[in-house]
Amino acid sequence: MVSSPAAAPGAADDVLTDRRVLVVEDDPTVREVACQYLRAAGFLVDQAADGVSALRIAARARPDLVVLDRMLPGIDGVEVCRRLRAEHGTAVVMLTALGSTEDRITGLEAGADDYLAKPFSPRELVLRVRSVLRRSVTDLTPEAAFDLGPFRLDPGGRTLTKDDAPLTLSVREHDLLAFFLKHPDQAFSREQLLRAVWRWEFGDLSTVTVHVRRLREKIEDDPAHPAWLTTVWGVGYRFSSGAGASASATPAGGDLA
Repeated sequence: MVSSPAAAPGAADDVLTDRRVLVVEDDPTVREVACQYLRAAGFLVDQAADGVSALRIAARARPDLVVLDRMLPGIDGVEVCRRLRAEHGTAVVMLTALGSTEDRITGLEAGADDYLAKPFSPRELVLRVRSVLRRSVTDLTPEAAFDLGPFRLDPGGRTLTKDDAPLTLSVREHDLLAFFLKHPDQAFSREQLLRAVWRWEFGDLSTVTVHVRRLREKIEDDPAHPAWLTTVWGVGYRFSSGAGASASATPAGGDLA
């Protein structure tokens, strides 16, 4: 019998009140503990034990975020993540095997906003869920919309467009591109981006690399030769403010390892 946790810190966060989270995990003990901690933190929680059930529940309940195990019976977590992102644009925190860098990268490439390695602290799970959700909630006093080249950022509506066409981005992709648009022509290391966008003091730097690659696929005419989001050798990445940057852009294959 798993005891109920005390209310997690920040449980009374009005911005996140009644946000719905779906926990998808085939291990009943892990699933129950995760659900209890998330409920104690003030979330509405649904649960599923496999990929097929997860997609069915997500279509009906429309969760704000899905906590998704990487390995699931039936349809695996990566495919579930792809479908959730494509069909509903749902935020995803993926649970991965301890030390499996490839699992983490695969999950991020499928569109996950964040990941947590097993075994994990239930309190850390709550913090990660809060972090992703908080960044997906519209600010009550938003910044004004602004343009940079063909891009338009509307912080209040949390929308990003290029040439007036909406960009389909995950929560983290949106935040990363918004950060670059607000800081054009400045070079940032992956460590700086991890702190500024993910709010992590430490973490797997490949997280940034994967998100940069995914952004290039969505905003560049030729992702292999990016004109906007370029690599600065020995430093990190820079978002160029003018289309003329394509002449000096670093090929995407030159990403930092």
